[in-house]
Formats: sequence, C-alpha cells, structure tokens
Amino acid sequence: MMKEFLYDNWTNKLILILHLLAVSGLILDYGFNLTDSMETVAMTLYFSVLAIGMLYTIFKYYYFRNNSILSVFIFDLLSMIFILFCIYKQFADGGTDFITHWLRWAVILKIVRGVTGPGLNYKRSFLNPAQLFIVSFLGLILIGALLLMLPKATNHGISFINALFTSTSAVCVTGLIVVDTSSYFTQFGQTLIMLLIQAGGLGILTFASYFSYFFKGGSTYENQIALSDMTNSEKIGEVFTTVKRILMITFLVEFTGALLIFINLDTSLIPEFSDRVYFSVFHAISAFCNAGFSTLPNGMMEGGYVFNYPLQFTIVLIFVFGGLGFPIVINSVRYVKHILTHYVLRFLERENKRKPWILTLSNKINLITSVLLILVGTVVIYFKEFNNVLSGHSGIGKIVTALFTATTPRTAGFNSIDFSELHFSSIIIIIFLMWVGASPASTGGGIKTSTFAIATLNYLSLAKGKNKIEVFRREIADISIRRAFAVMSLSLIVIGAGVFLISHYDNHIPLLDIAFECFSAYSTVGLSLGITADLSSTSKVVLIGIMFIGRVTMLTILIAFFKKVKHGNYTYPSDEILIN
Repeated sequence: MMKEFLYDNWTNKLILILHLLAVSGLILDYGFNLTDSMETVAMTLYFSVLAIGMLYTIFKYYYFRNNSILSVFIFDLLSMIFILFCIYKQFADGGTDFITHWLRWAVILKIVRGVTGPGLNYKRSFLNPAQLFIVSFLGLILIGALLLMLPKATNHGISFINALFTSTSAVCVTGLIVVDTSSYFTQFGQTLIMLLIQAGGLGILTFASYFSYFFKGGSTYENQIALSDMTNSEKIGEVFTTVKRILMITFLVEFTGALLIFINLDTSLIPEFSDRVYFSVFHAISAFCNAGFSTLPNGMMEGGYVFNYPLQFTIVLIFVFGGLGFPIVINSVRYVKHILTHYVLRFLERENKRKPWILTLSNKINLITSVLLILVGTVVIYFKEFNNVLSGHSGIGKIVTALFTATTPRTAGFNSIDFSELHFSSIIIIIFLMWVGASPASTGGGIKTSTFAIATLNYLSLAKGKNKIEVFRREIADISIRRAFAVMSLSLIVIGAGVFLISHYDNHIPLLDIAFECFSAYSTVGLSLGITADLSSTSKVVLIGIMFIGRVTMLTILIAFFKKVKHGNYTYPSDEILIN
C-alpha cells in the first residue's frame, strides 16, 4: 500500500507537470507565430512528453500488473500504437525541421488520456451540483475568451469584450455574434468556437466525468449524485449509462448529419475535399447543439445555399433532433424497439414475454407540444410571408423555407431569410417561439415545451373547475406545476431586466429590436434583427449575462445560492388569496 501510495503521489505530480507544459506548448504552437528556436523547443517538449508518457504506461502495466480493467488496457495500447504512428509520420513528412499535424495529434491524444485518467472527484461539501454546473460554465467561457484572443485565432485581433461575448455565445450555444465568424476568425479560431459549442452543448462536466469514469473504471458516489442532477437520471446507478447514451447519440447524430450535409454540398462552391469535410462537421455540431454559428458570412442566406433545400432540410432535422432532449430520444428509441420486437415476435408466432415499454408522460407532452409548435409555426409563416420573404422561393422551396423559419427560433439560430424583413406580426410569433424554446434536457434553451404545456393545461383545468391537472390518465405532480411557473416568471424577469438595461444604455435602438435580442439571448437562439454588432460595450455585457443565465437557468442559480431548508413535520392552515 505504501509503495502504491508513493507511486501514485509522485507520478501523478510528474504527469500533471508534463501535461501542463504540453498544453502550454500547444497554446504557443497554435496561437502564436513561433521562431525556429521556439519551434525546436516546442518539438523537444512534445517528444519528451510522449516518451515519458509511453514509458510510464509500460511501467504501470508491467510493474503493477494493472490490466484488470480491459477497456483501459485496450485504450492505452491503441493510444501507444497511434502515437508511434504519428511520430513515424512526423519524421517521414517533416523530420526535425518543422512540427507537423501528426505530432500535434499525438500530443493532444496523450493529454486527453492523461487529464481524464486521474481522479476527477469533487467534494459535495465544497460545491453542490448546481454550483459546480455554474462554475464549470464560467470557467469554460473565460478559458474560451482567452484562447480566442490568441494572435493566430483571428485575422486582425479582437478585444476582450468581443472575445468574451463570442465565447459566451458559443458555450451557451446561442449564436449571437458581434463579429463575422467566417472573416474575422481563422480556421484555428473557428475550430476553437466549434469545440466550445460541443463542450457547452453537452456540458463540460458530462465529458470530463464520463471519460474519467471510462479510464478509471468507476466513480465516486458524490460524482454520481452530481451527474444525476445534471442528466436527469432517475436512478443514481444509471447515471453513467445515461451519460454514455447521451454521448453515443450525440456523436452518432453529428456524424450522420455531417455526412448528409457533405452529400448535399455544391462542390463548385467548396472545391477542396478537406474544406467540405470541415464545413460539414462544423455545421453538424453547430446544428445539433442548437448553436446557430456558421462559417458562411450570411448563414444559409448566402448565395448558392439559400436555394439548396436538401441542405436546409438536413440542418432542420439535425437541430430539431438536438432540441428534442436526450431523455425523450432514449425513451422513444426504447418504445420503437419494443413495437418492432412485438410485431416481429407476433409475426413469428412466438409468445412475447417482454414487458411493454410505455411512453412516459413527459415524452408524450413534449413530443406533442413540439410537433404542434412546428406545424402551427410553419403554417403561420407560410401564409403570412407568402408574398414577402418567401416570394423568392417557389413550390417545395416555400414550404422548406417556412419550415426552416418556424423551427430555427426554437433555439437553433440559423437563418435562411432576413428576419428584419418579416412582418411585425410574424416577428411577434418568432419571439413567442423563441421564448418557448426546445424540450427539457436538450441542447436548446427557452422555458421548454413541457413548461408551456403545463401552463396551458393548467388554465384549461381551471376553466373546467378542476383542482388538479390530468392528462393521458395521469395527474401532473404539484412540484412540476410550481417549477413550470417559477421558470416562466423568472424568465420574464430576466428578459424584462435586459430590455430595461439595454434600452437605457442604447436608447436610440427601437424597443422591438431590443426585445427580440433579449428573448433570443435568454432562449439561447442566436437570431437578431441586426443590432448585435452595434451595441455598446455595456449592452454587450448585459447580453452576456442574459445568455449565461438562459443557459444555466435562473432557477439553477437560485438553487445554487439559497440554502435548502429542512422539511418540518407541520403544516399551517391554508388560505386563499384574491387573484382577480
């Protein structure tokens, strides 16, 4: 035990120092223009980290025979093979004269393997799950802002406030921009934005905790409690199973989406194969995470893309899927699997001993609400804008563009039309759709479809004289009703405060434009009527705060900073309050 303790203590410190040096080398390498001497130092550092890392891995498994966890052993073995291949390609392609991408990939893989291997445990007595969630997003936003300020991330430099705004918009998967992503940022800067979108869309803790669990083969009880709150897992024992499914669904949908985008791209617009791949991956991640960032100056309005209806429909499918919510997707997959199994077994005339999987009440409510919002929104936009923004399209093009316009406000943020040209009444509809947003536990924002559905069912129940909400032979729990109305009221308070502050600091901007911007920021949509870049620095800070609050939710912030009270074994006499 003493031998293992000393071993873990000293080796973990050594590996941590090496990885910090390697990260510093990568930041200098990617972010700055290095001289020949500095490049030699970086290359020496890379090789030192790789060599010590491989020796450490060999020593660990030989000396301690620590190969009981098969997945860890296999991953370490594959990592070493890939690293050796990268080193071979480094010498084959560049020798020792300059650093190639192969060497960088080897170092990045080693760092990822190293930082996720040690214990990523947190003490519940130090931070509760809500506080941990908030701190992780704040840290990610700040790191992202600093990285975006690196010289090689932009073409002409960027101020801290604009870098912070862009980082917040990416991490909070909003899509509001103060500078043009395509022309202002280099490909390195765009890649940073893409990584921030991916990390923010799923939650940095989901990544870190799951990979820590994968490499270690287990996790602490406190980690599982934290993740159960963040992933909406019903059972603590199923936390990492849920996270694993989330990651599998995410990468599968993003890969499939990128493939479909690639197929539907016009090769004359992007001749290079690598550029088409990068475009597809960037937009698949941005769409699934409902971020709305694009490498096109005018988004889907860009010439050559605005009439590419298969591409637009593909992007719609991706961000609608991302906005459904992981619990809904997992539950729906199980239900479809049950239906298929049931009919196959009946076809084979075998007894079906499987227990039927019933769609959850939450699943039914969110799916029905989502479908209704999509259909109603599409029909309203189609008829109201038929001879306005849809006039340049014809036939199926009008339908696809109307569908795109009606679904993107539900936190996706992509645009295939100029929203400032919409009729006033259409803008009001868009604001409403932005406020409702996506489904719970998804990459989207807003008050969520379940909240809107509960509010609607509540006033229908009151109109019928009922004292409880009943739907699909189920009664909605009182705590769900109270949470729904808390979310709605808090959202209006935050948005109202934002409108007040921005109209104070930029009183020359029309109130409708400010309101549209604040609803878009809170619901992490990213649509704008064209005022974002013209806002003052103070108003940008206000929007940064609104985007952050909209992503983590005001209710989470209140839970994080208010101490929970113990439930007493008593009740006060109830009394009614005059409402109207």
